[in-house]
Amino acid sequence: MNESVTQIKDMTGNPAPLGLLGFGMTTVLLNLHNAGFYDLNSMILAMGICYGGAAQIVAGIMEWRKGNTFATTAFLSYGLFWFSLVTLIVMAKLGWAAPSNDRAMAAYLAMWGLFTAVMFIGTLRLHVAGQVVFGSLTILFFLLAIGKVVLPLGSVKR
Repeated sequence: MNESVTQIKDMTGNPAPLGLLGFGMTTVLLNLHNAGFYDLNSMILAMGICYGGAAQIVAGIMEWRKGNTFATTAFLSYGLFWFSLVTLIVMAKLGWAAPSNDRAMAAYLAMWGLFTAVMFIGTLRLHVAGQVVFGSLTILFFLLAIGKVVLPLGSVKR
């Protein structure tokens, strides 16, 4: 019996730019809201679902197919972060659940800070750009968590 093996070459593009832009653009828009430039609105929620969430999940699945465990973990996790954040907001607005108080949100953000710190450690053997992204993101999550404890919602005049 003559057995032949056919290999199919992976011709897909690099999914990392999609995942990084999905997180970066959505994060900037949300933090412009946090800085008081505009109210929480449908633009932020749509970006959180579509670009921050779905695009990163697609990038994570593509990275999984390429065998890149670190990028798979990062993109899938942060894509689901955006879905969970939007869900927290929408469920409260629709009356399906009580709004999360500041301490609960601080815990939520701190857990993402811990996860991101672990991911930062994973970048120490990778390129410097990854270290900068995950290092600054770790700081961002912890500052947001601290802000929820130190400056409760509504205590800052905009």
